[in-house]
Amino acid sequence: MMPQFDKLNRTNNTRTNLQVGITIIAMGLFKKVVLADSLAQMANPIFNNAESGLAFSSVEAWVAVLAFTGQIYFDFSGYTDMAIGSARLFGIILPENFFSPYKANNIIEFWRRWHITLSRFLRDYLYISLGGNRQGRISRYRNLLITMLLGGLWHGAHWNFVIWGGLHGSYLILNHFWRYSCRQLGILSGKPSRPLQLIYRLTTLLAVIVAWVFFRAESTSGALQLLSSMFIYNGAGFSEKYLQAIFQALPFLQLTAVSLNNAAIYTGPLAILFAALSLCLFAPNTQQIMANYQPVLSKENREEITFRLLLWRPSLFYAGLTAVVFYLSLISISSVSEFIYFQF
Repeated sequence: MMPQFDKLNRTNNTRTNLQVGITIIAMGLFKKVVLADSLAQMANPIFNNAESGLAFSSVEAWVAVLAFTGQIYFDFSGYTDMAIGSARLFGIILPENFFSPYKANNIIEFWRRWHITLSRFLRDYLYISLGGNRQGRISRYRNLLITMLLGGLWHGAHWNFVIWGGLHGSYLILNHFWRYSCRQLGILSGKPSRPLQLIYRLTTLLAVIVAWVFFRAESTSGALQLLSSMFIYNGAGFSEKYLQAIFQALPFLQLTAVSLNNAAIYTGPLAILFAALSLCLFAPNTQQIMANYQPVLSKENREEITFRLLLWRPSLFYAGLTAVVFYLSLISISSVSEFIYFQF
């Protein structure tokens, strides 16, 4: 990054930097205040119930955990975009820090896409310092586990963060052992088929979701209660108290009721959840959309957008779209809302 400061006066294109920077900031702001904060209102009541020992259904547990899965994605992605866009206003291109992690086919790839700068720090200053993979497979697995446990403690001195780090350390060990076993047996080499790729991606996402429960819950007992309701059937409805809580925070959802056997079924929470997770899993990310203007410094060869029409370019259309995104974000700001990673 430092050489960029020497070149600012000679190569800086102020107009382009302003256009690119403002667009990326708009994307990040929308992700935070419209998507992440809305999903937080769906997750918080159930996580609070888990801490209080109150009952909730399996559907409510899954909605809460999936809502947090989307919340932390858009919260962190939005934070990253706003930091990258703010630096770009001054002609500085920051390193890549987030690249569609829920599209990862395995947990190793997940950590090459999620919090990339932290992953690089843990690798260079902890994992390699401990010996890396230079002393055999067993030592490698031990070093991976220690590194991820310390990575969990980096987030806070709490047993839930230790468990979260331990889970990801265990996931990485299993992933490396699986790769080793496949090489030894001569199976599953080369690029996986689409059905197998889908299995890999869903398995990875499920593992990440389970770990997020410990990351979000305030206590280990609360996390275990949520996991119990998720995987042991405990009803399929929404309680009146839960609906009132999210309707108070998101009043527009009250318009989403449909009648079934004279009972009101509210489809809004599930619709928002489906739409948000679909964006995580299928939509192009900011780096891909802005690819023609080098939004970040990256050492990876990332996949490109399939539909070239989605690539951003300076035009009245994209200027208008950016203005609409900004407007929707500003009218959605109702209270002070910190980024999740602000506490770390």
